[in-house]
Amino acid sequence: MRQLDPCPASPNCVSTQAQDEGHAIAPFRYRKARADAKEALKAMVRSLPRTKLVEEDETYLHYEFTSLLLRFVDDVEFLFDDEAKTVHFRSASRTGYRDFGVNRQRMETIRNLVAGKL
Repeated sequence: MRQLDPCPASPNCVSTQAQDEGHAIAPFRYRKARADAKEALKAMVRSLPRTKLVEEDETYLHYEFTSLLLRFVDDVEFLFDDEAKTVHFRSASRTGYRDFGVNRQRMETIRNLVAGKL
């Protein structure tokens, strides 16, 4: 199975596959068929501003999120684990050291958008 890259030591990344408290975040669960859950997730992410889908395969999505003011780009990846009915994800800033919680906030916003819809 495909893996997400580990978070760097800097505090500007969250991942469901991270073990340390600073980077770890809970994955999403889904009940629908994977293809349907993936389409529902894509619809939710598409509703967010300044997002661009850059890569997709059967179990993987990679988005770029661009900040409004300074045009910083963050990478957000989703990985569907059909056996566990789990969506793993990683959200990380490309540049800088601190993100002031932006990546964690973004993923919690997406969690609220998809709650009960996957």
